[in-house]
Parts: sequence; structure tokens; C-alpha cells
Amino acid sequence: MDNDTEEVIQDFLSHSDQIGESLYAELNEIFGLVPFIFTAISERQKPFVFNGLGDLYTSRPESLDPKTAEIATIAAAAACGADKCLGVHIKSALRAGVTRDQILDTILIGAMINRTRSLALSLKVFESSAGKSEDQKP
Repeated sequence: MDNDTEEVIQDFLSHSDQIGESLYAELNEIFGLVPFIFTAISERQKPFVFNGLGDLYTSRPESLDPKTAEIATIAAAAACGADKCLGVHIKSALRAGVTRDQILDTILIGAMINRTRSLALSLKVFESSAGKSEDQKP
């Protein structure tokens, strides 16, 4: 990294305590709590600030309203089996105005993608190991 960039980063990090406090407040506003991963990583202020800001801006992109962002997050959490994240984002979605029915359908869609991913991977291994059935359509 060049000296100018390093200087900008160090200046930014000199405000990490203030940024961290602001992040805690913003996360609490969005989610109604500060998720565990943020409380745990906050023991290391620099990684906390960089991770927290990255996650904050990723979870609230300018192109999506909060309801849509939460629906996308719920689908991803359901597909990945991230149950703790799912719980946080269900509550956040409800706070953002997403309905219970919308959340349920989003979970079902996410779980369907997980299931089809698992089947696709497993069935490819099955066919390569056991061969194709004579009755199988091309």
C-alpha cells in the first residue's frame, strides 16, 4: 500500500471508537439488537469497524428498500441453514413491515434452493459412481 493510502486508513482508524459506538447504535436500530458476531468481534476494534461497516452497507444497499433486503437475507439464511442469522433477520423483517406470510414463503423458497442444490450435487455423484438407469430419460 502506498503511504497516502496508509495515512488515510490510519486517520480513519483513529476514529474507530466513535465509529464502533455509532455502528452499535445503527445495528440495534435495524435489528432490534446487536447480533452476536458483532459483539464477539468488537474485542478487536479494527476488524469490527471494517466488518461492521461492510455488513451494514451490504445489508442495506441503496438499490433495495429494507423490506426487500430483509427478504433476500432471509432466503439466503434459510438456504445456508444459518439459524441464528435467520432469527435475527425474521425479527428485523417484521420491524421493516414484511408480513408473516411473506417470511414463510421466503423461507420455503430458500429451503427449496438448498434442497435442489443438495440433490444436484448428490445425484451427480450417484450417477458417476453407479451409472445411469436404463429407464432414465436423456
